[in-house]
Amino acid sequence: MTEPLRAGPQRRITLHFAVRLMDGTEIDSTFAGEPASFSWGDESLLPGFERAILGLKAGDRRSVVIEASQGFGPRNDENVQHFRADQFDDDTDLSPGVVMQFADASQAELPGVITAVEGDWVTVDFNHPLAGRDLTFEVEIINVALDAPEQPVTLRH
Repeated sequence: MTEPLRAGPQRRITLHFAVRLMDGTEIDSTFAGEPASFSWGDESLLPGFERAILGLKAGDRRSVVIEASQGFGPRNDENVQHFRADQFDDDTDLSPGVVMQFADASQAELPGVITAVEGDWVTVDFNHPLAGRDLTFEVEIINVALDAPEQPVTLRH
């Protein structure tokens, strides 16, 4: 009898998962819908989440705590910026909690959350909303398969 394939490098994993705050608040889950699939190492999952499923096989379930440093990282106070309100268009909603897109130095889009408006100043937090938070990661492995390596393209004359 052959040994079942286990989650790890060169594998495609199909799974159900739930991510919860430590108080049980659910952030994301696939358990009520379609499972998710990814190729090991394709950066679909953060490294801490990948490590949590290493070696699991189809049918395995696990619930683990992912510390902030292994999840979305620590909060960084330098990621909180202050802007003058007159730098925004007049019709922009500057209410706390509003998520806006900003352009970073390379013109890539960067989401920021307005956290405060005080007088002429708007405070925007560019930290990931889950930064600094320990999380519970619950997973059920549906399938583990060999991941077909990318084939080199050969041009024929």
